[in-house]
Amino acid sequence: MFVGIPSRRRVGIRWATPLLVISAVVAFVLMLRPESQDARHALLLRWGALSGALPEGLSGWVEAASSGRLLSLVSALFIHADWIHLLGNLLFLMIFGLPAERAMGPWRFLVLFVLGGALANLAAAALMDAPNRIIIGSSGAVSAVIGAYLALFPRARLGIVVPLGLFLEFVRVPAFLLIGLWALVQGIFTTVGPAFGAVAWWAHVAGFGFGIAFALSQRDAVARRLRSAWGS
Repeated sequence: MFVGIPSRRRVGIRWATPLLVISAVVAFVLMLRPESQDARHALLLRWGALSGALPEGLSGWVEAASSGRLLSLVSALFIHADWIHLLGNLLFLMIFGLPAERAMGPWRFLVLFVLGGALANLAAAALMDAPNRIIIGSSGAVSAVIGAYLALFPRARLGIVVPLGLFLEFVRVPAFLLIGLWALVQGIFTTVGPAFGAVAWWAHVAGFGFGIAFALSQRDAVARRLRSAWGS
């Protein structure tokens, strides 16, 4: 079990990360309601992004935006294949999202998650080898959060509770180890998940890169926010 390490002063209420978690859970439950596989597949096509289905030319992009088709790049972030897919993403969203939101503020964090996730899905749709594959899940957005966390806290250590027999031991480990664990989980999901071999790795790469760039671009604003919160 992972826990955050509290700072000496609170920096506002962190509501964005819990809101994203609740939204993903609600969306997953709603996706379970249709009884037939055909109905569920229709919902995935409606709300998920599709690889190789990019608009052509400026007029195509304008039409896609006006018709709402581009919104699937965002709605796909809240759709998951099964509980393993959902819980794996939400676990790491909580681990890295709460401290990132504490530093960045909830609104800036929401921009990071939504914009980073949408661009990650767009990259996956453009670069995946297999066309007409449904792209779902928040892993691209979570990758953006992890990239931003790494840029904001390059030498950070996170607190974890390790079960040792009948006791629980609180230890602090480098964030790099947990980021490596995230990559391992994604690799395992590639081979044993419900969408065998269909994990959109380009979404992970694009999301991670966007998160780093976004955090660096907001570094001064984040520093001012933290200085203001600490009263210095």
